Amino acid sequence: MAEYSGVMVHAEVAEGKLATIATELLGCGRGLADNLGEELSAVIIGSGVSSLAQEAFAFGADKVYIVDDVLLQDYQTDAYVPVMEKVVRQAMPRILLVGQTSIGRDLAPRLAFRLETAATMDCIELAIDPGSKRLLRTKPVYGGNARAVFTSELDPQIATVRTKVMTPLEPDTSRKGEVVTVEAGMDSSTVRTRVLEKVKQEVEGISLEAAEVVVSGGRGMGSAEGFKQLEELAGLLKGAVGASRPPCDNNWVPDVRQVGLTGKIVAPDLYIAVALSGSSQHMAGCSGCKNIVAINKDPEANIFREARFGVVGDWKKVLPALTEKVRELMSG
Repeated sequence: MAEYSGVMVHAEVAEGKLATIATELLGCGRGLADNLGEELSAVIIGSGVSSLAQEAFAFGADKVYIVDDVLLQDYQTDAYVPVMEKVVRQAMPRILLVGQTSIGRDLAPRLAFRLETAATMDCIELAIDPGSKRLLRTKPVYGGNARAVFTSELDPQIATVRTKVMTPLEPDTSRKGEVVTVEAGMDSSTVRTRVLEKVKQEVEGISLEAAEVVVSGGRGMGSAEGFKQLEELAGLLKGAVGASRPPCDNNWVPDVRQVGLTGKIVAPDLYIAVALSGSSQHMAGCSGCKNIVAINKDPEANIFREARFGVVGDWKKVLPALTEKVRELMSG
């Protein structure tokens, strides 16, 4: 019987090209595969996706499995799970990486059940144990208050990875690799649901998930008027405005701006938390941020335990001064 070997990435497709999470996973997978001295492969599923193999090679893949079928135009559980199972059983990767997206959260546990293995969800760090060569999977636990490291003796080792916590490689368009075409082997009778319509939610400015800078406000902002000052600072920094749950519940800002366990997961380079206590539920949505700057009048607020820099003071005095200084530096 063939042995499990190599690292495989489920490369999601968005608007006719590899999704950002796919390039991030390829960058992470390349490092894991090099550590093991094994191959990095990608599996691309969809309709009209054959041309994306070269993009996957450019971002680090050695081999690309293509499943191109009109029935795979949109993600549907009935179609994608059996197709992924077919590819994984054929390729037998030691490690399978999937994005912690709406697709990945549905696909990974179902696939793990079929393959009689385990899936660790929402990982923020991955490494190879030098002794056992097993995958070490770090994820937030207890609402983001702690981190735990998981491993498994079952293959393939499946992990979903949070967006923006891994860094894609610089694309090298000269890279080449092997393309393996896999037939979907399905018919329309196996798909019990249909996508009738897609409605794209319009969000003004930069989306939270894509922003390199996020300026978030909490209950202490007091009203929707306070968030207008956050928008001013975010605009100067070319960032997005976020919020904890109470401002969204009070309709100060739209629900799409909520960061946290029941909102969006963000991992920008800079996260400015204003009048925000730093509850575990909120921190679960921004624990992957590279730098957190906190402004709060309560020196005991939990946010200061998470922040790299902190200002103890009334945001109504601190924020205007910070905004003016940023404007001065940007104009200079």
